[in-house]
Amino acid sequence: MARFTVTYRLRAASRDEATARAQGIALEQTVEIPRNVVPAGYVEDEILGRVEEIGALAEGVWQARVSYSPDSAGEEFTQFLNVVFGNSSIQQGIRVTGIEIGAEMARRLPGPRFGIAGIRARCGRATGGMIAPVLKPMGLAPADFARLAAGCVRGGADIVKEDHGLAGQPTAPFRARVEAVCDAMRKARAETGRRTLYFPNLSGRPEEIEDNLRFLKEAGADGVLVMPGLFGFGLVHRIARDAALDLPVMTHPSFLGPYVLAPDNGIDHGVLFGTIQRLAGSDISVFPNVGGRFGFTADECRQIADACRTPEGPGAPMLPSPGGGMSVARAADMQAMYGEDVVYLLGGSLLRHPERIDEAVAEMRAALSIAAAQ
Repeated sequence: MARFTVTYRLRAASRDEATARAQGIALEQTVEIPRNVVPAGYVEDEILGRVEEIGALAEGVWQARVSYSPDSAGEEFTQFLNVVFGNSSIQQGIRVTGIEIGAEMARRLPGPRFGIAGIRARCGRATGGMIAPVLKPMGLAPADFARLAAGCVRGGADIVKEDHGLAGQPTAPFRARVEAVCDAMRKARAETGRRTLYFPNLSGRPEEIEDNLRFLKEAGADGVLVMPGLFGFGLVHRIARDAALDLPVMTHPSFLGPYVLAPDNGIDHGVLFGTIQRLAGSDISVFPNVGGRFGFTADECRQIADACRTPEGPGAPMLPSPGGGMSVARAADMQAMYGEDVVYLLGGSLLRHPERIDEAVAEMRAALSIAAAQ
């Protein structure tokens, strides 16, 4: 059975120390017992992680590739992540920089149900960058969000995404808000002939999540926004696998920042917001854009976008969705940086004049079209 391989970047003073650390990861991520008590036979030969390669990257910095049996992960996506970086994530100086899924885990984790091609087909945008205005801020009433959403449709938005902060607040409870937005967008689409998609933010107590998923589907939502940092990647995987639910998934980075921000620990930007999102089944991965208020660099954003879209990645290519700092003035630069297969999030810049949000969305659409033609 083809094993999957995880690449780690390690802090170590020597090759011997780096080798010992890699062997420790192989043990920690699988059997979690001392090497001299690992049972012979199947456990030692198959389940135990194997150090496949050790190499120097710089003084005091090493790269280790460790392979794992698909049997250690089984059929559960959460257990797969547990093998990739469970207990080792609690140790200093270890960072995941790559995952090679292997044929067997690729079969078990097929990735996005829709991907780039499926999202384009559903929203009717065959080519070019896509625009996704964000419904915000919290504190508005359902009717206010409905008016904003209808304006976004009239302006030519491809996706209307709810802000991740919209949950079950008393001013706009989840179900009342979803119903109001769905009704308003249904009318606006009928008037304009557009196929703008609506992605409400999934919220609720754990025991309410399944009912809320069914509710938003029946209400007419076209997809769902999920925060895997709060709800878990297992929920993303569950939604993506459900053919009856048939909902594209957009994932939001809330609560995931600590995984990527420390250079010697955690997970590389492209692995977390690209590879792992694809493996979970997300179709659109939201991440902080360069030049916004979160401090991701251009190289980190390119790494994410490349991991989302590379044909060599797991499952169908998915859409990167940079958010923060987007404006008409930056449209040409963003087009040059990200290319066509991208979903641009538009938030605060659209809401200076909510009553004219259709004009703001149309202006952004025109700016992207001009940039693409140049």
